[in-house]
Amino acid sequence: MTLILGIETSCDETSVAIVKDGREILSNIVSSSEKFHAVWGGIVPEIASRKQLEYLPLAIKSALAEANVTPKDIDAIAMANGPGLIGSLVVGLMGAKTFAYVHNIPIIGVNHLEAHLYANWLREEGDIRPEPQLPAIVLVVSGGHSHMIHMRDHGEYEILGRTLDDAPGETLDKAARILDLGYPGGPAIDKISKSGDKNAIKFPQAMLNNTLDFSFSGVKTSLSTYLKKAEMSGEKLDVADIAASFQEAVMQVLITKLFMAADKYQPNQLVLAGGVAANSRLRELALQRGEREGISVSVPPFKLCTDNGAMVAAAGYRYFLKDNFADLRLDVKASMPLVKPAL
Repeated sequence: MTLILGIETSCDETSVAIVKDGREILSNIVSSSEKFHAVWGGIVPEIASRKQLEYLPLAIKSALAEANVTPKDIDAIAMANGPGLIGSLVVGLMGAKTFAYVHNIPIIGVNHLEAHLYANWLREEGDIRPEPQLPAIVLVVSGGHSHMIHMRDHGEYEILGRTLDDAPGETLDKAARILDLGYPGGPAIDKISKSGDKNAIKFPQAMLNNTLDFSFSGVKTSLSTYLKKAEMSGEKLDVADIAASFQEAVMQVLITKLFMAADKYQPNQLVLAGGVAANSRLRELALQRGEREGISVSVPPFKLCTDNGAMVAAAGYRYFLKDNFADLRLDVKASMPLVKPAL
């Protein structure tokens, strides 16, 4: 039995988890400073890092207590050391290093994007979902990232496509701000879209000459243009229809690209990951099309789509199996490619 303690502090969540053998969640404590950012309409890095510093010690203590383990039971500490907000990452790094030094436990640095995809390998007690089968095509979509990844095996990745401008989550947040739906924008768009007509407005869908890259700046601009024209003409606006149509344009691009990749690479599995993987329309479209085309689609539990320590621990377990440890010189990086460039 291998127990990994995972620490995630890349943005506004402070999370510590204990995971057994890379699969079974024994504890997963998540504290969010979201309410402190809502008044500003977005993440304030200084507030985020200060709250991380406040929450982390208690989160570590709570994770150990809930899992009913002691520090001497922990085999390694995995922490997300990038990409993310530098101030927040530093808090997690120093917490991990301190705990590792005091208790003489090895430390593992984990890429935050890699951690997100491993949310699909996690399960809680009673969960009988099978592990995703490799090779897989993984679509990682969040507030700051969108990557299409060919995952040949654990630790073996090829980036097939990525956003050329805005990430999907960022795009939804900006749309919600324009429509005055509040923060965080993605869940607000998803919620109101359920009562809207997704076919009411035809927003553009950028396919970029059938590549696997993404672009969402155009659909965001088209929303602003639509609202300005409607205001000038005195047209009565149905916010639910607008939100549903906008969301549909974004999700259709993601699904089209995902199944383009599946058709080209013929994987055993399709995998959704990241904060936007919690979007109900994205999940619905992926599962429905997967069923039609006879390919299995894995979606993580809703609560594991957002940043959490369990996914970091699950990814760290794979490093542990290869004795791939860091030392106390480990540092954080605001930008960190999933695939290291060739020397």
